[in-house]
Amino acid sequence: MPIFIIAGLLVHCVFLASIFDIYFTSPLVHGMTPQRTPLPPPAKRLVLFVADGLRADTLYELDDNGTSLAPYLRNIIEYKGSWGVSHTHVPTESRPGHVALIAGFYEDVSAVAKGWKENPVEFDSIFNESEYTWSWGSPDILPMFAKGASGDHVYTYCYTAEKEDFGAQDATKLDTWVFDHVKNFFQAARSNQTLFSKVNEEKVVLFLHLLGIDTNGHAHRPNSREYKDNIRKVDEGINNIVSELEDFYGNDGKTAFILTSDHGMTDWGSHGAGHPSETLTPLIAWGAGVNYPQKVASQFFEDEFLKEWKLEKWKRLDVNQADIAPLMASLIGVPFPLNSVGILPLDYLNNSAHFKAESMFTNAVQILEQFKMKMTQKKETTLSFLFTPFQLLSDTEQINILRKARSYIHQEQYHEAVSLCETLISLALEGLSYYHTYDRLFLGISVVMGFVGWTSYVILLIVKTHTSLTRSTQDNKASTVLLQYGFAAIGILIAFFLLIQTCPWTYYIYCLLPVPVWYAVVKEVIQDLVSLLLVFPLGQSIGFLVAGALGIEILVFSFFYRSTLTVGLIAFAGWPLITRLWAQAKVTTLSWTLLCLLLAMFPLMPVVGREPNISLMLSIALSTYVVNSTHSSLQHKQGLPVINQIISWTTLASSLFVPLLSPTFFFQRLLSILLSLMSSYLLLSTGYEALFPLALSGLMFAWIYMEKEALQHYGDSLKTKVLAVLNFSYTTDITQFRQLHLDDIRRSFFFVSFCLVWKAVIMTHFDPASIYCFLTVFNPFIMGSLLVWKIAIPFVLVSCAFEAVQVTTQLSSKSLFLIVLVISDIMALHFFFLVKDYGSWLDIGTSISHYVLVMVFTIFIMLLSGLAQLLTTKRIELWRRTKRHSM
Repeated sequence: MPIFIIAGLLVHCVFLASIFDIYFTSPLVHGMTPQRTPLPPPAKRLVLFVADGLRADTLYELDDNGTSLAPYLRNIIEYKGSWGVSHTHVPTESRPGHVALIAGFYEDVSAVAKGWKENPVEFDSIFNESEYTWSWGSPDILPMFAKGASGDHVYTYCYTAEKEDFGAQDATKLDTWVFDHVKNFFQAARSNQTLFSKVNEEKVVLFLHLLGIDTNGHAHRPNSREYKDNIRKVDEGINNIVSELEDFYGNDGKTAFILTSDHGMTDWGSHGAGHPSETLTPLIAWGAGVNYPQKVASQFFEDEFLKEWKLEKWKRLDVNQADIAPLMASLIGVPFPLNSVGILPLDYLNNSAHFKAESMFTNAVQILEQFKMKMTQKKETTLSFLFTPFQLLSDTEQINILRKARSYIHQEQYHEAVSLCETLISLALEGLSYYHTYDRLFLGISVVMGFVGWTSYVILLIVKTHTSLTRSTQDNKASTVLLQYGFAAIGILIAFFLLIQTCPWTYYIYCLLPVPVWYAVVKEVIQDLVSLLLVFPLGQSIGFLVAGALGIEILVFSFFYRSTLTVGLIAFAGWPLITRLWAQAKVTTLSWTLLCLLLAMFPLMPVVGREPNISLMLSIALSTYVVNSTHSSLQHKQGLPVINQIISWTTLASSLFVPLLSPTFFFQRLLSILLSLMSSYLLLSTGYEALFPLALSGLMFAWIYMEKEALQHYGDSLKTKVLAVLNFSYTTDITQFRQLHLDDIRRSFFFVSFCLVWKAVIMTHFDPASIYCFLTVFNPFIMGSLLVWKIAIPFVLVSCAFEAVQVTTQLSSKSLFLIVLVISDIMALHFFFLVKDYGSWLDIGTSISHYVLVMVFTIFIMLLSGLAQLLTTKRIELWRRTKRHSM
């Protein structure tokens, strides 16, 4: 079994990683020639303000008195510049957001492995192409652009990471620090001739990263007074910085300003997914080369925010986040970032039609260069007779479009030139996507073959080792040897095919994995299929298969509609009535029914977004005190008390150790596990989800009793024992184990359903405030680990109960686990076909998260199976009793 678990973990890790190779590989190519607009730019310098975590609706909306939170920026919109909404891309995190803004492309998800802080791959950016860039702000953002820059012309000034504290002080000070240091910098430049000369060069970028809004949003929520006060401070600070710069440069009219955000934030203070509150960010531009406000009679947008913002008279110019990079490049005349896929938003430019046409032509050539490089790379690594070029943009078509566009510019037919360049950009981006996804079908088929083969092997393993449906047969050595040589030949052919195409090493894993898996399947089928068919109860089994398939589809459906789980739990509550178990055990049945109905309420609970409701937290006194005092301290901005932090970490560290000190009798050990894990879970809770483990644990105890009654009801029990005297550590006698029956599929289905109910609860209460009892200084890996442990705790409780069910029903620990594995794998395969990288940001993010969740769940249950056995069967004796011998 350990070998099988290790193999299963490796296989599922491959399946999990496969979607990132198939759908989300790095879009970057290298070797292109820089492209810049040949005409003089309108601005000598650009100032980029990025208000981290700033939502578009919060900035643009007016309060009840008709007053804006940002009066200076509101004045810019109405009298001096252009405005709109920048649509971000998932994942809505700081690093990918800044990469899209400054480099012009949407970063692949591999960057998460480095905490969105360092470059997984090198890329070009506006900063790299500038003459000089000075930046001020967070140590999490600024260094990654300096590290990727060629030469020594990108300068960073960062505060310490310890200042990014959600609770110890007012986070507005982070932005005040930036504004003060920018002012000091220009004051120093007045008396430093070398610095003065540099800041007066052309193609200069000043980048102000303002993290206070994001920090206050996490700590206090976007609707809080702190979040809104921070916006007022940023508005005031921008006003002062603009005045300072205009004074320093003598009002030369050569400075362009852009304010935007890397991402928004949900009402409950989180970001990362594709909700509109996370993907809609503000964009305001003014100064040199930027259009003045344009009044319109009417305009339509699907979000219908214009009337709410009282901005329906001023033309709203929406862009994709990556479009801001070519806009900045055009304003100061630097080459467009080499990997940018942004399209220059011409409506923001206040320049001649000639300049706009030339800029658009440059944009088209820059994207076309990427297309040509991508096509060349794919052609070189594909056998000539298998290579299928992108038909809509052949070499001849490229030359014709470029020649025609250049001719239009010479003839001063600028509108026609711009239109043709937009067509070329559209085709080039479509071609980039075509070559980027060129191997998708091939890899997808390989992964599906591996999926189906693995699931088939597990089903055969269940039938062969845990049922009485097969008879032992004599091995046919000749056929076995033939199979070995046949599959070895297939593997060699696949490896040779990949080798001559110089495919990445991951392709070898995806393509070769099905070979040994299907070898094992075919070998088992040849040996046991005939005998299996002779004894298989066909009619009853087809009914169970249909019911099982319907059940799995319902579980899949629950990922889209949480209320499905409520309906399922209500059905579970009626199970004893349908099977007439209630007549045998009325009290147990009543407990089961009431607890199922209680748990059924949780998926219907409101999603996150509520303020922490401390009064709901009813558990161990110490944990309750720590949670209360911590939240009280943070609300009064007194920081996280050290004693609370020590108690929290100590409680967390001991939660897996303390249960091992208790006796291994059923209810003593299960109660010990519940109380121990409940302490640390409470410290990670902020609302009604704190009650869930209590309700879940009650149902788990009822489930154990119900399964005992069900076993006796169907006459399957080999030897009846009172549950109270059962001992986890005495359950390894294989002579007491029975074979699997079809009803055991229901038991496994119950286990998966209980786990998914918890998934529905936690995914709607994914609150950053959950970790404030442990730390408040930003640390993505520790915070992520704590949230993962919070998710895992109810899974551990269900897994321990599932272990008890297996013991109670006289099954080996691995038999029901294998059925669970089949159910989860079929669900994962279902979601694999639903993964997509097109459509709305919400659709893309949802499709990824569903597949990842099911795959992680599958890996989780493999690990939790071992952890549950450890927690239930092992005991640590700190003080051993010594026997006294009389003389």
